[in-house]
Amino acid sequence: MSTFHFQQFSVLQQYSGMKVCTDAVLFGAMAPVNRGDRVLDIGTGTGLLSLMAAQLGAAQVTGVELTEEAAKEAGFNFKHSPWAKHLDIVHQDIQSFALKVDRCYDLIISNPPFFEQHSRALNALRNTARHTDQLPYAELIGSVGALLSLQGLFYLLLPVHAVLNFAEQALAASLYLIHQTDIQGYAHNTAKVSALTFSRQAAESTSSLLTIYESRNVYSPDSAAFLKDFLLRFA
Repeated sequence: MSTFHFQQFSVLQQYSGMKVCTDAVLFGAMAPVNRGDRVLDIGTGTGLLSLMAAQLGAAQVTGVELTEEAAKEAGFNFKHSPWAKHLDIVHQDIQSFALKVDRCYDLIISNPPFFEQHSRALNALRNTARHTDQLPYAELIGSVGALLSLQGLFYLLLPVHAVLNFAEQALAASLYLIHQTDIQGYAHNTAKVSALTFSRQAAESTSSLLTIYESRNVYSPDSAAFLKDFLLRFA
């Protein structure tokens, strides 16, 4: 049984298409969660980001997941966490969920499918998790537009090469990119992914660069500051 253990919770990841990885954990640790927020996690997978949001102080977190196997796994992880009463799992596509739900969220988070055109993985679950076939960016943006509160934030992880295209589509839907953090493995690496924060309120966009490692298996001070309350190595 494949389980990833954190300081305050564990993540069973036997059936979900995408496993726990450093980028996802760092992305979750950086999430702009305010205590008491109502949070929506689109494409929750194992439930990792939902669990991290709950640890960061969210009052209620709903994870929406398309695949049945991952939804069951996330439900298991939620039930066996310290925040079981604050976590809900919904097995449904986000497009249908957005049409039926009449409430709004303070924060919407998503680590969406990365590759619009890319060679397909052999594993069907991993394939669904990594590609945008089931959730084109335009439909993701439309769903966020229907579910985000007036003062809310939309926070997602994208490959750097997709940021401009996504930001332009978001702007057309009156979602403004207010901060971009590019994430690189080492100081000599080129950043491959970006953590993006969008708002309904127009504001000057800011940017930053985060380096994960100082050297092999040694986290940089900046990344360690985010991860210290989550990873066992910092306990």
